[in-house]
Amino acid sequence: MIERKLFTPEHEIFRDAVRKFIAREITPYHAQWEADGIVPRELWLKAGEAGFLCCAVPEAYGGAGADYLYDVVVFEEMARAGATGPGFMIHTDLVATYINSFGTEEQKREWLPKMVRGEAIGSLGMTEPHAGSDLKNIRTRATRDGDEFVINGQKVFISNGQLCDVIVLATKTDSAAGAKGITLFLVEGDRPGFKRGRNLEKLGMKAQDTSELFFEDVRVPASNMLGREGEGFALMMTKLSQERLAQAIRSATVVETVIDWTVEYTAQREAFGQTIADFQNTQFKLAELKVEATAGRVLTDRCIELFMAGKLDPIDAAVAKMFLSNLHCKTVDECLQLFGGWGYMWEYPICRAYADARVVKIAGGSIEIMKYLIGRDLFKDRKSGGKRAANANSN
Repeated sequence: MIERKLFTPEHEIFRDAVRKFIAREITPYHAQWEADGIVPRELWLKAGEAGFLCCAVPEAYGGAGADYLYDVVVFEEMARAGATGPGFMIHTDLVATYINSFGTEEQKREWLPKMVRGEAIGSLGMTEPHAGSDLKNIRTRATRDGDEFVINGQKVFISNGQLCDVIVLATKTDSAAGAKGITLFLVEGDRPGFKRGRNLEKLGMKAQDTSELFFEDVRVPASNMLGREGEGFALMMTKLSQERLAQAIRSATVVETVIDWTVEYTAQREAFGQTIADFQNTQFKLAELKVEATAGRVLTDRCIELFMAGKLDPIDAAVAKMFLSNLHCKTVDECLQLFGGWGYMWEYPICRAYADARVVKIAGGSIEIMKYLIGRDLFKDRKSGGKRAANANSN
């Protein structure tokens, strides 16, 4: 295995603490949370007390002021344990990041310390029934009324939706301005007119609450605006690379973990007088997956390095997200096959990993959107060059 040089001994000490926390506070209860469709708020408080939420939030706002790698450790260990219920990644990597990056001093002091402690749970309200990846066409409206805005609309597929105390909400403040008419607001979960719909029943990630959210004449003060009016789309675009990197981090870890499970299982399971691992097909299949997993890990770690240096290009993030998402789904499918009938049983982690995997081709931007972005980038210089040549010929 290629040595990962990103992490210091201090990171690994932290990793050990995270693993012990997951083994003690999450793994024994996760099956029940899957049946319940939600994780208890007490877990968030315990994670906050242990220092596992929003590690990179500055000390001035209650955080540890740690580097991004501490958050990466939490994401990786949650993925390694198959702990898909707690929505820590969205809370930490998206909501807290938006507030820390674009919030006013008052907004930061109001929300970040609570989010670090697990007292306030964050959610991101962007997707709508008719607007998934096409954020420019959202219909949730925020209409100014003096010093307030009145919000009406609907969101769907919102992780942490049943539990959230604060939502980073994408709205249209000018329906005629396209992308420049989008504005972000911080909306408290107890605002009159805000209603949580049903907890959606999903193929996988069954313990993570995912909801419809409704806004009926919800009034928020103008001071709840995140950033300036009309710049919401631009702000969202600046964080897409980080969101896609987080998806790649999770997928890279799941791929490695599932391969390990399969090696262990096939080395013990017997058929036709030998172990499953003795068959050349098993060895060849796992060898192929190991090679791809190694390539995916190198790509992901390089993107982490670029991100921490402020140099992660959106296209590189899209490449990582697309490659790791496809590999994630491929690996759980081919490894489940090597488990035979037991792989189809919910009691086996490989079965749950299979169900949890499918969303990665959709979340954080669909595979089709990644292909579009990467393909468009491939031809951008050629197209501009073609236009210049045509203009030269016409002269």
